[in-house]
Amino acid sequence: MSLRIVSFKKVFQGIYSLLKGMNVTLHYLLHPSTVVTQQYPENRETLQMNERYRAQLIIQHDENDLHKCTACQLCQNACPNASIHVIPRKGPVTGKPELDYFIWRMDTCTFCNACVMVCPFSVLKMNGTFETAVFDRDLLTYNLTHYAGPTSTVLAKVSDPEERKKMIEPRNIYLDKK
Repeated sequence: MSLRIVSFKKVFQGIYSLLKGMNVTLHYLLHPSTVVTQQYPENRETLQMNERYRAQLIIQHDENDLHKCTACQLCQNACPNASIHVIPRKGPVTGKPELDYFIWRMDTCTFCNACVMVCPFSVLKMNGTFETAVFDRDLLTYNLTHYAGPTSTVLAKVSDPEERKKMIEPRNIYLDKK
């Protein structure tokens, strides 16, 4: 007798949960403006991720394409799984340490945002780029800086454009293969 009560109880619970789910479906059918599902990739141009979405690490550059990274390596030390490698160099003109390469491995990053939070100069940022699929895993290792050289504040003090060019070496987004 108690076995039948238990089985009837489970049947009624199943029917109740089915009706609850159908209620949600019916609500969206009758109120299509409240649908939250995005029709990707048809709406690729208009799709906006929420502001807390973490997708790709970038070094912020100013309007002259210069950065403020001093290669202090605090972000590298904060990274829990060594996805960031900051490689400083001795400046050829100034003789002071400056950023040579900022290597970020997206394939091992957990997107924890620790690197962004510890940066004392607010250089790092997670942007909303979400289309990052590649066929070759090596393409998920990026050099985030556009040039090797001093920070934007040091370069702003140099008035001669030729002198400024001597202080900067262009870098590619993907590391050069040797």
